[in-house]
Amino acid sequence: MPDASDDDPKKRTHTNDPLHGVTVKAMVTMLVEELGWEEMSERARINCFYENPSLNSSLKFLRKTPWARERVERLYLQTVARRERYERRGPAKS
Repeated sequence: MPDASDDDPKKRTHTNDPLHGVTVKAMVTMLVEELGWEEMSERARINCFYENPSLNSSLKFLRKTPWARERVERLYLQTVARRERYERRGPAKS
């Protein structure tokens, strides 16, 4: 169940929005699994991913810091797009 703090009516009112229904927690969790904290800190340039990173502290920071949340949303969309391109290509041919 999404947290009330994850709702941003400006960004998530349209079903065409790729972020519609995706919580900050889901984004960060996927990014940690896909990239790891170190690469996230390099790509998004957000200190909470670099110094003693944890899911809870990152969520707390992102929910109250709009510029950081926008960076995470951008990184999430880039990562999802990269994954989709990779899956469309299929297994590498030898």
